[in-house]
Amino acid sequence: MNRRTFLAASACAVMSGTASGAATDPPLIAEDYAVARSAFRTKLLRQGPAPDKGDNLTPPGDARRIDYRSGDLELAAWVSEEAERGRADRPAVLFLHGGNALWHGHWDLTRPYRDAGYIAMMPALRAENGQPGFFSGFYEETDDVIAAANVLARLPGVDPARVFLAGHSVGGTLTLLGALASPLFRAAAAFSPNPDARAFFRHFPEDIRFDASDPQEFELRSALCFAQSFKCPVLMLHGSAETRSEDAIRLTADRAKAKGLDVRHGIVPGDHTSSIPEETAQSLRFFEEGR
Repeated sequence: MNRRTFLAASACAVMSGTASGAATDPPLIAEDYAVARSAFRTKLLRQGPAPDKGDNLTPPGDARRIDYRSGDLELAAWVSEEAERGRADRPAVLFLHGGNALWHGHWDLTRPYRDAGYIAMMPALRAENGQPGFFSGFYEETDDVIAAANVLARLPGVDPARVFLAGHSVGGTLTLLGALASPLFRAAAAFSPNPDARAFFRHFPEDIRFDASDPQEFELRSALCFAQSFKCPVLMLHGSAETRSEDAIRLTADRAKAKGLDVRHGIVPGDHTSSIPEETAQSLRFFEEGR
């Protein structure tokens, strides 16, 4: 049995009976997500870097690097060169990359927003690309998202009342958690997210660094469990060819709408990557509703 097979078997044993597709859905927790986070500390059984290596953090040609502080960590982000130029009331988007590291190609995903007049920022999170901190898998990384957003909101040229959040894949999941954790965002758009942490880690058990015997470790990483805590309008999109998380996304939207929240679910043509252009276009229309 190789390492990946062993990890998968171990994780399935831990999560049996409660994983996605089980007879019962993940619980709906009435407590506000930000309050629940403030009372919880994740327990990492393994401490180390993020699973992916990524590129060096030298910014692409049409971006510049800035540093931001998250707790006691000094982390890096890329910001569009347009920041600090022109008028002082521009909308901004914090875009969260997919995977567990930042690659130069990720920056291209911000171009449609920049072309539409947004100042864009893309952060590298803790333990990514050789940065300090430990990878926790969707938990302490959420702190980095909020810290980066606060820096973006204070940049010259940014209207702090019009800071938007978007992300793809892993970044889409963190987008949902960020929209639960902070009232800073005007609206959020998540591309191909997974709001059910148990289901995600059932497919990627090698990324589990926390105590998987504690149900809260999964719940505090699951937007599905706190779907009635969203603090801004949210759009969740995925490609028509990717259905693994569709039920969880749909249930998240249903739970939020039952509380009267503006949380939407949409399906666009394509797979995990080919759907991104249409998801981006729809997110811009969604953001325009709140600009």
